[in-house]
Amino acid sequence: MIGKLFRRRSPAPMPAGSLPAGQRIYAIGDIHGRVDLLDTLLAKIEADDASRAPSASQIIFLGDLIDRGPSSAQVVERALQMAEGPRRCRFLLGNHEEVFLRALGGDLKALAFFVRIGGRETILSYAISEEDYRNSDFPELHALLVERVPESHRTFLESFEDLIVLGDFAFVHAGVRPGQALESQRVSDLRWIRHEFLDHRDGFEKIIVHGHTIFDEVELRQHRIGLDTGAYSSGKLTAMGFEGQQRWVLDTAIEA
Repeated sequence: MIGKLFRRRSPAPMPAGSLPAGQRIYAIGDIHGRVDLLDTLLAKIEADDASRAPSASQIIFLGDLIDRGPSSAQVVERALQMAEGPRRCRFLLGNHEEVFLRALGGDLKALAFFVRIGGRETILSYAISEEDYRNSDFPELHALLVERVPESHRTFLESFEDLIVLGDFAFVHAGVRPGQALESQRVSDLRWIRHEFLDHRDGFEKIIVHGHTIFDEVELRQHRIGLDTGAYSSGKLTAMGFEGQQRWVLDTAIEA
């Protein structure tokens, strides 16, 4: 499992590509329940944005806001507050949100899988005690989740997107299937694909900006950019800024 999640970064030149004039994007990698790191990174983004020329800036969350870290409910609440605030934000649905929503919908097999992939921490973050978690079977655990997860959180997660295309870039959670047009990509690949995408050496229709697979640092390839730096365990939550042909990295490594 570890070998599937973590990949070693190899040096590569910055991929070409640009955004239309007047746009500035900040893309944030997988948060996985670390609201402390999210707050730190958002403060850095605000300071960075204020230091640059005025622009129509927005933040794109690449998915997997939840699981593994201790504060998934708090991350979802913070993201919901941002979605309702003045800054434009867009959210991609990660595979962990997909399984969470299926579990909330009553799929007990999905709930069992959810627990195995880090959902225990999410469950506890919704004020379900360790004792209740341990003593509940899956139907009882589902009932507790339905009781404790606010409907606003569920509705918010259900509104997340699968693919965002801006300029020369396509933002997805996991990646895309080689040889398939962006408009024909399967949702399952956008949320779950790994090796077929990561091992592909040719170009895509757009430069793919993604999370899902952990690297020690930002993964730069001519045809893709990976922004998942394993925040839940490394303490480094990473964002990349995009404007015109410029790219720059912001992260929480110093504060971790």
